[in-house]
Amino acid sequence: MQTWVEGKVVEKIRWNDELYSVRIDAPVAGFEAGQFTKIALDIDGERVGRAYSYVNAPTDPLVEIHFNTVPEGPLTPRLAAMEAGDRLWVVAEPNGFLTLAEVPDRPHLWLLASGTGVGPFVSILRTEAPWRRFERIVVVHAARRAADLAYRDLFGALEAAHPGQFRFVPFVSREATDFALTGRIPDAIADGRLEERAGLPLSPETSNVMVCGNSGLIADSLKALEARGLRRHRRREPGHVITEKYH
Repeated sequence: MQTWVEGKVVEKIRWNDELYSVRIDAPVAGFEAGQFTKIALDIDGERVGRAYSYVNAPTDPLVEIHFNTVPEGPLTPRLAAMEAGDRLWVVAEPNGFLTLAEVPDRPHLWLLASGTGVGPFVSILRTEAPWRRFERIVVVHAARRAADLAYRDLFGALEAAHPGQFRFVPFVSREATDFALTGRIPDAIADGRLEERAGLPLSPETSNVMVCGNSGLIADSLKALEARGLRRHRRREPGHVITEKYH
């Protein structure tokens, strides 16, 4: 049974015309970095809600979510139009298992994301746990345009703060850049470009991989990783690749 609590918008971050983050003051329960909540508005007499990962660290008192607007959708255009002081609904209890508690003990952590799927990884990297636990951490973020690479400045700051431990590998598919790889993450796993750029091997002995994004990224990355000997992780059958089911 989910409990809805009222939240108040504190800040809206507009990354571009379609991409936003919103910070919300709401009396939610504690959560683990990587988990998600639901955000809702009452629209035409119906409570319309969607799942969104926490982007803030668990120690941050404000809930932060990250989303694309869907022009024909009932919820996201209204969320994008909200300003500080506006009210919305938040589910108080966290959900999900895309957390470090689910990750087996291996020295390297790969975080593969497309679009707003980077959100839970931002939350994880805002905690101390990954920096204490893993020798190497690689964030791989794929987007259509360079302007869609939200939190890029944060990743740059993490590279400066953790030299030799952290690497950010961006992908941009619909425009040329002088810093990002082109194409899709699964293809770059298959042809070795991702490992070359990261300076780190993807191997069953050393690697854990968390994947969050569109269904194509998840399915195709899993196939490419399985071809390299990495298999889906399950509690009853420990493996290497961890994904999330949002509901």
